[in-house]
Amino acid sequence: MTKLYTHQLKIGLFGVGLQAYWEQFEGLEERLKGYLEVVDTKLTNCGAEIVNLGLIDSPEKAMEAGHAFRKADVDLLFLYVTTYALSATVLPVVRRANVPVVVLNLVPEAAIDYNAFNKIGDRTRMTGEWLAYCSACPVPELANVFKRSRVPFYQVTGMLHNDPEAWDEVQEWIQAAQVASVMAHNRLGLMGGYYGGMLDIYSNLTLQCATFGGHIEMIEVDELSAIRQEVSDEEIEDILQVFASEFEIQPDCPEAELRRAASTAVALDKLVARHGLGSMAYYHKGTGNVPNADTMSSVILGNSLLTARGIPVAGEYEVKNAQAMKILDAFGAGGSFTEYYAMDYTDDVVLMGHDGPGHIAIAEGKTKVRPLYVYHGKTGNGLSVEMSVKHGPVTLLSVVETVDGKVVLLVAEGESVAGPVLEIGNTNSRYRFPLGARRFVECWNSHGPAHHCAVGVGHISSKIDKLARLLGIEAHIVCRWEDQHSTIKSGH
Repeated sequence: MTKLYTHQLKIGLFGVGLQAYWEQFEGLEERLKGYLEVVDTKLTNCGAEIVNLGLIDSPEKAMEAGHAFRKADVDLLFLYVTTYALSATVLPVVRRANVPVVVLNLVPEAAIDYNAFNKIGDRTRMTGEWLAYCSACPVPELANVFKRSRVPFYQVTGMLHNDPEAWDEVQEWIQAAQVASVMAHNRLGLMGGYYGGMLDIYSNLTLQCATFGGHIEMIEVDELSAIRQEVSDEEIEDILQVFASEFEIQPDCPEAELRRAASTAVALDKLVARHGLGSMAYYHKGTGNVPNADTMSSVILGNSLLTARGIPVAGEYEVKNAQAMKILDAFGAGGSFTEYYAMDYTDDVVLMGHDGPGHIAIAEGKTKVRPLYVYHGKTGNGLSVEMSVKHGPVTLLSVVETVDGKVVLLVAEGESVAGPVLEIGNTNSRYRFPLGARRFVECWNSHGPAHHCAVGVGHISSKIDKLARLLGIEAHIVCRWEDQHSTIKSGH
């Protein structure tokens, strides 16, 4: 059995100042170190393990800090600019650490108390006080040197205290770094082969690994069928109880089909554990081999349970969409397999859904289980799930491979809304977008994504944009809900 590898996110933190100041201005160094401890506490409260190397104020200390961060295997650096500092005290740190850098340009208060400041009288003390508010001063110098050194960096500008906007931004950077770490350590299982003729979904597996990291495990359908043959009656009974708890099983579902799906669900759990999988994509035409056909026509309920517990499963061997679903899941947004298939111009909504497994943890109400006597466009029959995504804010995500051999993230924010859906035993939802249905579809299509995408709950385009930056790729944001009527393209 392969161990599912998890990595504790490590955040490197250091402050910068100028050593020459400490003898000139009494108490300044201690004051700035106190501000750095505030940052440490706030970052720790964001849920990260912090490697804090303190105040770096000389090129010699910078050299040592760079080696220390590299040895500590940090995933992301936060550089807290306390006052003016030479760029020579920063560049050695970030070059050796060789991870993305977020510059924290955070002043201790909203503004200097000018009257109190000017009444100090002692100009040396006044200069020391001024330097305690001088964090913005060296940022252009650092930006210049970072640009010329090809060091990717990002900025959070605001206040040390009483600034939710700035600290929400910091939290998003940490969450994005966590998701990047999840992807870098994920084991993606690929079982079966592509649905023939869907040219848009064919993926470059090397490019996926080069972009996101992780490992891709090639799995034979025969292995799942073999595991399934060893499933006990007791294990089937246990899973049937889970079905009864997690699903709303419709009266016309045959008992034999429920037991067939339960047997496959047990086998899927064992397969995932055996290979340490964190996500999976699958498809099997299922002709000419009775055991495999029986297995692969009964996977929908088991794969829905896997998806709900953080192991997203994409149908039709859609590798890129398995990646998109894993990203949304790692952000805590869910991530259900979907595509748009119809337009409702009367209500100005786009109808989206798909056959196969759904993310039942983000369903509006309980997910129904219905028997299907034909899987349209596929062989076999069996049980399927019917659900709508929870009403409220949603984010669509597509992992796109471009003509020039790059991966980009395509994102749109919208809203899942109530209304009639097709009760055909598939996932079905109604989505409204700030651009309107007609304009949204045109803008989304213009970026050339595959016809599948992933949908998660909440508006998280800003988090996905940060993830893209940490990965060194572009994010194209078709629409943000807050902008309502504008189209945005972001990236770098």
